[in-house]
Amino acid sequence: MNAPERLLPARPTPEFGPLAGARTLFYKEVLRFWKVSFQTVGAPVLTAVLYLLIFGHVLEDHVKVYGQIAYTAFLIPGLVMMSVLQNAFANTSSSLIQSKITGNLVFLLVTPLSHWAWFLAYVGAAVVRGLVVGLGVLAVTVWFGPPGLVQPLWVLAFALLGAGLMGALGLIAGLWAEKFDQMAAFQNFLVMPMTMLAGVFYSVSTLPPFWRAASHFNPFFYMIDGFRHGFFGVSDVEPWISLAVVGGAFLVVSAITLRLLKSGYKLRN
Repeated sequence: MNAPERLLPARPTPEFGPLAGARTLFYKEVLRFWKVSFQTVGAPVLTAVLYLLIFGHVLEDHVKVYGQIAYTAFLIPGLVMMSVLQNAFANTSSSLIQSKITGNLVFLLVTPLSHWAWFLAYVGAAVVRGLVVGLGVLAVTVWFGPPGLVQPLWVLAFALLGAGLMGALGLIAGLWAEKFDQMAAFQNFLVMPMTMLAGVFYSVSTLPPFWRAASHFNPFFYMIDGFRHGFFGVSDVEPWISLAVVGGAFLVVSAITLRLLKSGYKLRN
């Protein structure tokens, strides 16, 4: 081997397998929302702070939850989890619908990305955005009424599962929608009501029997209730039950999402 050949760098090993390209697509999706972080992170944090200031100021002296927890402290975990869920959903759904409408989705379709690579990259980026926004909300609101952190593993488990579930649901919405109006309808008539009626601003145990029973059919309730359990050690439902419901919902929604991605549903039209 002559001297010039010895100076040549080794050729990079190409990626093979079903996850080839997932890391690059994940990086692209994270960079997409981070470059406009004032809108994608700052705005949701401000919205959560406004909710806290309004509801906390009005109800702090009138409501005690679980007999001992101040209302402002009770409200903070709910607002954090609500922000995590809504922003994880928004990340995947907005990215996919924008790519479809602007026409740059074709650049992904011509790559050898598997449906698993798509799923992991999009949902992974959604989890990152949801957690970043949630941490931002917690960092800003915790000064108003520190909620404590009794069991941090429950907090982490429900934050990851909830963000993953909503990221997968956002993919389904992005695949189904063909224009922004349809996406707005999906978010305004499904995601927003189910989030608001999941116990963010109140304890489900204080509701009348009918509405208390109806709340237990809302999977968002189990995400928020289990997440809140990690802060206070008390909740409306046993955390293992909430974990089973949220974990089962995540598996079902993920399986549907993977099936749609594998079939190319509304991607190649």
